[in-house]
Amino acid sequence: MQIRSDSFGNHARIPAEFAFGKPGDNGEVCVLAGNRNPQLAWSGAPEGTKSFTLACIDIDVPSKGDDVNKEGRNVPSDLPRVDFAHWLMIDVPATCNAIAAGACSDGITPHGKRSPDGPAGSRQGRNGYSEWFASDPDMAGEYLGYDGPCPPWNDTLLHHYHFRLYALDVARLDLPRAFGWSELQQALRGHILGQAEWVGTYSLNPAVAD
Repeated sequence: MQIRSDSFGNHARIPAEFAFGKPGDNGEVCVLAGNRNPQLAWSGAPEGTKSFTLACIDIDVPSKGDDVNKEGRNVPSDLPRVDFAHWLMIDVPATCNAIAAGACSDGITPHGKRSPDGPAGSRQGRNGYSEWFASDPDMAGEYLGYDGPCPPWNDTLLHHYHFRLYALDVARLDLPRAFGWSELQQALRGHILGQAEWVGTYSLNPAVAD
């Protein structure tokens, strides 16, 4: 099974239109960006595939926030890292083989999208911004669907975003509304017939090279 994107190359930098935050034109470390979902297409699903699951996971998120986005400090590259979900979508019909750019997210919705667009019959889970913005009264809420990259602007590590596609032997996963990444990982066990991934990179730190 293969997955690809016309929005950016495999292991190449993700354009800012698909990010949540970008460097400002007037020297700001971060301003809001286009937040469009990238285009994705796939082929070669195994025989017996009844649905697809899609996940976008940043595997390079700092495990501690002591230095995150703090003036005069940097997040060290050797700090242990954890996963951060940017997109969780399940029950994608087996007949679906592509998602157009901007079809599921086109712009930032303060407090989170309630009913994000997606392929007919699909469901979308809770991404990591639900926890990230929990203490921000202007942004706090339940973030469902796709919300793009916005790594710490002072992180010295390049972030990698894994768009993972799973072909499953069930048409519907037994998951509640607003499920998270850990719940999805558990639900996938024993149902994966095949998988593929496409990786993009992103940084808000001008000192970090691709």
